[in-house]
Amino acid sequence: MSETETAAGVTAVERAFATAREEGRAALVAYLTAGYPDPATSRACVEAAAEAGADVIEVGLPFSDPMMDGPVIQQANQRVLDAGLGLAGQLEVVAPLDLELPMLAMTYVTVVDRRGYVRFADEAVAAGLAGAILPDLPVSEAGPWLEAAGKRGLATVFLASSISTDARLDDIAATSTGFVYATGLLGVTGVKDVDQQAAQPLVERLRARTSTPVAVGIGVKDRASAAAVAGYADGVIVGSSIVRAMGEGPTSGAPARVAALVRELRAGVAEPRGS
Repeated sequence: MSETETAAGVTAVERAFATAREEGRAALVAYLTAGYPDPATSRACVEAAAEAGADVIEVGLPFSDPMMDGPVIQQANQRVLDAGLGLAGQLEVVAPLDLELPMLAMTYVTVVDRRGYVRFADEAVAAGLAGAILPDLPVSEAGPWLEAAGKRGLATVFLASSISTDARLDDIAATSTGFVYATGLLGVTGVKDVDQQAAQPLVERLRARTSTPVAVGIGVKDRASAAAVAGYADGVIVGSSIVRAMGEGPTSGAPARVAALVRELRAGVAEPRGS
């Protein structure tokens, strides 16, 4: 990736959300576990999600203790780790791709800390990633990562929840680049439906603090829930349902299953607001 391309990491994410907004819809952010169910199929599924209408891809880099993720993603993570596919191999899944949409690493700070912030940032850039989501990294402790990411133009997305204090939301809103991740419920992914009564006020609280797009994830499973969230958020994040589609049938059919689901989700985020 050239210096010009590297500097465009944050811009690429912002542009994806801006394009969706210009089209009168929310952006669709699709999460896929790197290396699941195997590296080649995983790469094909990422391509399928992009072609089917995802605006941003979250590339899940497996970790043995994913505190935010529910059973579907946990099992996918474990399968990748049990197969012996380490971080370098996980990044190699997406490195050859030439997609016209930004990809963000989604992993835990332990993974990045063990790798070294500078090394991880360099490897992310080399793999064509536009930034990272580190759900367990507090803003107050993010200085070393933010320095490494900032020098390379990488976006850093922080998470906010409905129980976040005003002071914490101030920090998250001021520091997140690309978009802010508003959690749709308290708990792990893929278990319960998004709590609209908590998520919508959270989006409003964040919008009062920043012009950075706000996307809602955790609990969005299908077209209906995607459409509901798209009625008030700038973006809709879907993970467990997509990972389930990757692994719920014959491996050869995984890309087609992912594409079918992403098309449904894209139709949901494109429904007229208030419909």
